[in-house]
Amino acid sequence: MGFLDKAKDAVGKAVDEHGDKIKQGAGKAAGLIDDKTGHKHSDKIEQGKKKLEDALDSLDGKNDDIS
Repeated sequence: MGFLDKAKDAVGKAVDEHGDKIKQGAGKAAGLIDDKTGHKHSDKIEQGKKKLEDALDSLDGKNDDIS
């Protein structure tokens, strides 16, 4: 097992254990960015947040960690 495989497994385990906190943090970050940009790009920021959550959620092949 190579370095990247080990890193992916570690991130996947962290997402499994702390998915709710990760989602909350992504929401806070998106809100802060949206405020700083004067809400001019709200739709793009929301799309980016959703893509981040989807990517992290599917690390283990199941979409069950971040809902």
